[in-house]
Amino acid sequence: MALEVEAVEVAASGPKSAAALEADATHNGLNYIGLDDGNIGCIVNGAGLAMATMDLIHYHHGKPANFLDLGGSVTMSQVEKAFHILARDSRIDCILVNIFGGIVNCKIIAEGLISALKNGIVNIPVVVRLQGNNAVEAQSLISNSDLELIAVNSLEEAASLAVWKAACIRGNSLTCDSVA
Repeated sequence: MALEVEAVEVAASGPKSAAALEADATHNGLNYIGLDDGNIGCIVNGAGLAMATMDLIHYHHGKPANFLDLGGSVTMSQVEKAFHILARDSRIDCILVNIFGGIVNCKIIAEGLISALKNGIVNIPVVVRLQGNNAVEAQSLISNSDLELIAVNSLEEAASLAVWKAACIRGNSLTCDSVA
C-alpha cells in the first residue's frame, strides 16, 4: 500500500503544520515525515525500518500519522526532542518506537524515552520494540522505570498493540474489548 506524503495541519498548543514539525526535526538533526492522515506516531531509525513499521500498522488496520527517523548517531536529548515533536501532533493517539540498534545504542533510546515520559512530555500510550546494540540493558531500564510503557520483542506484536491502543483512545470499544 503506497503512502501519500503531504503537509497536514496539526494542533496541540496552536496550529502547527507538518512543515513546522519537519523544520523543528531538521534543526535537531532528526528527519520527520508527516502523512496525510493517521493516528499512530512512529519513531524509528532508518527509512527502510520506517516503511516496514508503517506497512505492519496498515496490515493491522491502523494508520500511521508520520514517521520520525532518529538516524544512526542519536543522543538522549534528540530522543527527548523526538517525543516533543510528536507530542505537538494532536492526531497521535499512540506512539510506536521501533529501533534496530546496529549502530544506534538502544540504551540511549531507552534513557531518552524514559526521560520524556518522566518529564510529562508524552501522555499517550507508547509501544516500544528495541532490538540490537544494548537492547538487553535498554529493556531492563524500561522494565525498572515504573512507567506505563508497553515493551515487546517483535515488530508484529508492536504494530498490533499500537493499533489496538490507538483504537482504544478513539473510543472504539469493540476493538478495546478484544485482545490484540
